[in-house]
Amino acid sequence: MAKARRTAAPATKSAKTGGKRELALRMLIVEARYYDNFADELLKGAMRVLEEAGAEADLITVPGALEIPSAIAMAVDAAAAKKKPYDGAVALGCVVQGETYHFEIVSNESARGLMDLSIQRKLPLGNGILTVDTEAQAVARLGGAEGHKGEDAARAALAMVRIKRELGGK
Repeated sequence: MAKARRTAAPATKSAKTGGKRELALRMLIVEARYYDNFADELLKGAMRVLEEAGAEADLITVPGALEIPSAIAMAVDAAAAKKKPYDGAVALGCVVQGETYHFEIVSNESARGLMDLSIQRKLPLGNGILTVDTEAQAVARLGGAEGHKGEDAARAALAMVRIKRELGGK
């Protein structure tokens, strides 16, 4: 069952704008909770980056990575209908290689769904769905040797929002 929480980020100045605040940012985060421990850390990292940018973020929780693209599409449509559109979205989750072909389906189809959404709707999106062979590889991507993919996904979404705004998109 999807669960929505609202988190308002504190009003801060963005270092990238020389102390000037960018236009208000309204972001969506959709997280898959299949691996709770990894989901918690991905969310913490993404929220850190969005708070630093002064963004307001809505959070929707779904069971797994395959549900992320459809949840983003539903939330984007609902927000637009309420005249409160999102500037961008961040997808968070983890898929760990198992013994079956299911890993490839979930990894490939969730990525394809996100790419389709981003292109078709011109939606700035950061993909923070980890696709790893082992849980140790996931840990390394959550603040270890491979950086923090929750933070990276939020930064990517913000960068795409900035590009869209610079090109004259809303």
